[in-house]
Amino acid sequence: MQIDDLGKNPAGENQINWVTAIAMFAFHMGAVVALFFFSWKAFLLGIFLYWVSGSLGIGMGYHRLLTHRGYKTPKWVEYFLTFCATLALEGGPIFWVATHRIHHQFSDKDGDPHSPVDGKWWAHMGWILMGKSMHHDTSTLSRYVPDLAKDKFHVWITKFHYVPMIVVGLIILAIGGIQYVLWGIFFRTVLGLHSTWAVNSATHSWGTRRFATRDLSTNSWWVAMFTWGEGWHNNHHAHPTSSRHGLAWYEIDLNWYGIWLLQKLGLAKQVYTVKLSNLKEQAEKAAESASIAPPEPATDLVSA
Repeated sequence: MQIDDLGKNPAGENQINWVTAIAMFAFHMGAVVALFFFSWKAFLLGIFLYWVSGSLGIGMGYHRLLTHRGYKTPKWVEYFLTFCATLALEGGPIFWVATHRIHHQFSDKDGDPHSPVDGKWWAHMGWILMGKSMHHDTSTLSRYVPDLAKDKFHVWITKFHYVPMIVVGLIILAIGGIQYVLWGIFFRTVLGLHSTWAVNSATHSWGTRRFATRDLSTNSWWVAMFTWGEGWHNNHHAHPTSSRHGLAWYEIDLNWYGIWLLQKLGLAKQVYTVKLSNLKEQAEKAAESASIAPPEPATDLVSA
């Protein structure tokens, strides 16, 4: 199935995407206004939708399921997680997944859509506001997301990814009024956007590195806290298809716990994970083999 005109670029490389810029400005203004209309019920609603969109949607859905296929689910679960992800206001699945797969192919090199090598502001937010951002041409999208391009649901929801947000917003307005909309739509969306963008900027700039990957990825506990586990980014770049990013006991990864629960419920299968203990054992065996075997060309024990 063709993607049609989903990938048409509305702006040149150095031009502002005005539709995106205006939407971002409006949501940020709404988030500021929310601070003057605080209530615990509205706040808790915002936190709940922050988890639905950020953890169920972006982390478990767009990222670990659709992009890296670290596990498999029935189609209805996949579509539900995709629906949740559209509530994050980060675009449809075809745009998001294609952009992230491009990021992994060219991470921190020419072609990476959001590397801090091109500036920390660019990595965080500038890439969304300027130039192509996620709006690559159709041929590029088709090349990076052939699996999603053949799925009618993913093609449809990519075209109309803003509809779920509007529907949920209207429901919230009917139930709780403008106060609930300010917290349940505007504030939590802005918080979610900056949390996701911090994975692009902060975890490629500051943090610790467990694995010697061929990029600048790091592990950041505070980014992981705001993104439900996506901040263990060096772990992820070393083992991108692993459904589990927090590899040590102290690396809290709520997105993984959600996938684990789906697995226990029989809703997730072929769940791929790596464990530090197994990696250490493999490294030790490799070292022992190297000490008794004839020298061979050096190889990278960590997959980038």
